[in-house]
Amino acid sequence: MANMNYSFQGYDDQHMARGLGVSYNISTKQSIEICNWIRGLNVEKAKLYLREVMEKKRAVPFKRYTDGVGHRKGKIASGRYPIKSSERFLKLLESVEANAGYKGLNTSNLVIRHASANLASRPYRHGRQSRRQMKSTHVEIVVEEGKEAPKKEAKPAKKTAPKAKETKPVEAKKVEEKPKTDTTKKPKEESKE
Repeated sequence: MANMNYSFQGYDDQHMARGLGVSYNISTKQSIEICNWIRGLNVEKAKLYLREVMEKKRAVPFKRYTDGVGHRKGKIASGRYPIKSSERFLKLLESVEANAGYKGLNTSNLVIRHASANLASRPYRHGRQSRRQMKSTHVEIVVEEGKEAPKKEAKPAKKTAPKAKETKPVEAKKVEEKPKTDTTKKPKEESKE
């Protein structure tokens, strides 16, 4: 068997673990979609998702290879249930998790840093299906010990007496009253001469 190299650059031996699946007899297109889906997830969450795919409870969103793919429930447009590919990915994730545990990494806090699938050699099938090639895929996964977000300590709330709003006495506007003028006409007094 040929020496296999990883495509991932910048591998840190102290904080990362990796695994390689060589010549899996699964679809390369489905594997690429699964890799795009699980990249960046926590390993435990990715394993849970893959188990749900195998039970047909959750669909893998297909964003690149969508020709003839129907819509599925949830917040995805098109998707499928690649059971055989999910089974292989689940075994590979368990293997990578075991590698991380052997290195002394915290296995409950692993994040999938890199996941890629590449086309492997495709030998011809035997028998009556002559001149038809098998599906074959190389899969590689690199996990990294997740950096826990620093826990924020609860700051003590400042307990100060609420400020009473200063209320200015409302000055009543004085309305100047005009002297009342009698609008009714008085009869003119007759002047005596």
